[in-house]
Parts: sequence; C-alpha cells; structure tokens
Amino acid sequence: MNKIFEGKTKDVYILDDGNYKLIFKDDMTGADGKFDPGANTVGLTVEGAGQAGLLMSVHFFMLLEAKGYPTHYISSEISPEKNDMTVKPATPFGAGLEVICRYKAMGSFIRRYGDFIREGTELDAVIEMTLKDDKRGDPLINEDALIAIGVLKPGEYAELKILMQKICAVIKDDLSAKNMELCDIKLEFGKDKNGKVMLIDEVSGGNMRVLENGKPVSPIELSSKITGK
Repeated sequence: MNKIFEGKTKDVYILDDGNYKLIFKDDMTGADGKFDPGANTVGLTVEGAGQAGLLMSVHFFMLLEAKGYPTHYISSEISPEKNDMTVKPATPFGAGLEVICRYKAMGSFIRRYGDFIREGTELDAVIEMTLKDDKRGDPLINEDALIAIGVLKPGEYAELKILMQKICAVIKDDLSAKNMELCDIKLEFGKDKNGKVMLIDEVSGGNMRVLENGKPVSPIELSSKITGK
C-alpha cells in the first residue's frame, strides 16, 4: 500500500489490486478554529471527526447505490484503530472539480451576492462549480470556461448538474426524515474505467451545512444523528 496523496482531511493510498484506500483524518476545514465546509484550509482538528466522516459517507454511498446512483465505494473498515474506505479508481475532471448544491443562501454565496439576497433565503437547488486549486482559493467557474480550459466536454456540465440535483434530493430527503434541513453541500465526481460518471470522495458532515430547529449541526453530531453511532 503506497501513499499517493496527502489531503487536508484524507490520505489516499493505492492498493496492489488497483483500487484505492482512503484514510479519514480528524482534521476539518475552516479558519481560526471554526469549521467551514466551504474553506480550502485546515482550520481545526477534532478527535473523532475522521470516523464520523467515514460513517456518514458509508451511509450515504450505500443509500445512493441502492437508489441506482453509481459511486466509487467498495467497502470500509471502521474501528478505534482504523477509519478506512476502499474505493474504485476514478478519473477526476481536470485536477478536480467541486460541485455545490444550495438550498439556502449562506456561506460564500452571501459573501459574493449579499447585496442582492438576504442570508437564509430559500434557493431552488442552485448549482455552482469550483476548481480544486488551493493556490487560487478554489475559484468559481462557469460552463463556458470549464469547456474552454478542457475540464469538461460540451454537454457534461448539464449532465453533472442534473445528477448533482438528483443525488442531493436523496440526501436532503434523508436528513428531512430525521427533522434536519440541508442548506448546502459540496460533492465531487469522476469517471470509472468505462467513462461513466460516478460520485467520488466523501459525503460527510464536513462538506455540508445542516440545520436542526434553525441551529447548525456540527459534523460529528450530524454523523451520530444520521448513523446512530
């Protein structure tokens, strides 16, 4: 098992069989000790965050697979000593493309458009995309630019948008059934060996904002409410 990438919240290893192992860490994105799912820097380390992210990711990957949405998930090892997920190989879009679905105007959406919309305003599954580029602060990018730089082919933006909205509706409904409200979520996609688009990376409290009775739910608390562990 050879490490091929050291990320902010996960390390990635390649296995002898060609699959990959993701090891979840207790680091969380944010700044000045405060969690922010939209941040591109590590802002804090919380014991148990890695296992919480893994438990929740497994829950949603299995739920989505059962509903016919392809993911890279194969299996997981969860114990006090291990927070591992084995996944299929995937070819990312460019150097990595993050797809954001917004149900409420919050976070960076308000920082950009606060002169035009009030914080907390309901949104109809608004889709945004950002490039994974820490040096440039994960810049927001539109369809024409994605095609111009070769990250997407014509037609793929619409495909990703529709797939993202369908997947997020499943996640939103699952949270709603537990009396919680999804405000926004950031996911990633890649292609399998046959070129089919699938959901990759993770689906955890670390990449979404969720409210319960109008108050934010922390990633660890959210995992516990979702998985019962």
